[in-house]
Amino acid sequence: MTMTVKTLTGSYPVLIQRRALARAGELFRLDRRVLVVTDDGVPASYARAVASACRDALVVTLPRGEGTKNLDSFRALLSTMAEKGFTRTDCVTAVGGGVVGDLAGFVASAYMRGVDFYNVPTTLLAQVDSSIGGKVAVDLMGYKNLVGAFYPPRAVLIDPDTLDTLSDRQFACGLAEAIKTALIRDAALFDRIEKGDPRRDAEEIIAASLAVKKAVVEADEKEGGVRKILNFGHTIAHAIESETDFGLLHGECVALGMIPFCGESVRPRLIGVLKKAGLPTTLSWEGDALVEAMRRDKKKQGDAITVVRVDTIGDCRLVEMPFDQLERIVRGVKL
Repeated sequence: MTMTVKTLTGSYPVLIQRRALARAGELFRLDRRVLVVTDDGVPASYARAVASACRDALVVTLPRGEGTKNLDSFRALLSTMAEKGFTRTDCVTAVGGGVVGDLAGFVASAYMRGVDFYNVPTTLLAQVDSSIGGKVAVDLMGYKNLVGAFYPPRAVLIDPDTLDTLSDRQFACGLAEAIKTALIRDAALFDRIEKGDPRRDAEEIIAASLAVKKAVVEADEKEGGVRKILNFGHTIAHAIESETDFGLLHGECVALGMIPFCGESVRPRLIGVLKKAGLPTTLSWEGDALVEAMRRDKKKQGDAITVVRVDTIGDCRLVEMPFDQLERIVRGVKL
């Protein structure tokens, strides 16, 4: 299937189809110089499939992991483009997970004030979440996505067959974001994940998750209002990532971050689904450090922060919460 994301700054197609990797040359305009950015955790054949469709491809393979998403990598990729003579009419294509997509997209946004960016997400986490919406960024001083921009891709290609090489842990991390999406806007999707086989249903889960995100992004591209609901679970998640030095994967942190902000009737079902997926539901943590990390969240306004609460599956609300109340909630729910 193909969906089109339409925003005030333009529109772009998103193709979701098995064996679609071979169609990169049809969806993307690759008859020019292309920087193909991937990492060493992604099967090399995926980047080669995209590169083979390019007129002139330069493949750069980075070390896997969140530690790569920094200003040093940003500078290195920009320097490579400059040294190789990339122009404003050339482009950047990401082939990999969210780290690769965020970094490559930020590079594309900055090089010569912006060149075309294409995204080929190959993890479930990237496919259901960061593949659309236009957020690109790098981490700074241990804090997630502190430096970045809104820079939508020209097109997105999602091939669910790439998930066949994904480990169970990485698949579960992506499923955490799909569970988040279901909790805030799609009760039927939550039922599918709760009762079905997520690996078998991956294509449908991706499509349903992106349909929700597409509607939210189209209504609020720059996160001035309703788009904030997509941050459900992320206030605590980003703090856990920082305080554990990214020892837990992003989806695992999101899983933990959702639990305190669910109503009493929702929380047991959420915990059951998380356990079924192999995601953590408990964490040994130092409360003071975690609360202090949340105080440095970029969404903070004064001594308060807007959080997302889910009291009914498929529905949510935004609540502006003082930090002392946030602290009581976090301390009150044993993770």
